[in-house]
Amino acid sequence: MKKNIHPIERLIRILLGAGLMSLAFWGPTNQWFLLGIIPLMTGLAGWCPPYALLGINTCNLGKK
Repeated sequence: MKKNIHPIERLIRILLGAGLMSLAFWGPTNQWFLLGIIPLMTGLAGWCPPYALLGINTCNLGKK
């Protein structure tokens, strides 16, 4: 799995995922916090399956 997510995007995904996961502790009592697993795991791995299927690679943005 070649990384296809830019480092800044990875940071945003990790923060968003952690924020959604924190709803389990202080938010409303429902299962929506489980959606935080997706951005958290893709951010930690640096690889996004939909990006791979669509041929998107944001790692090289800004490099010339």
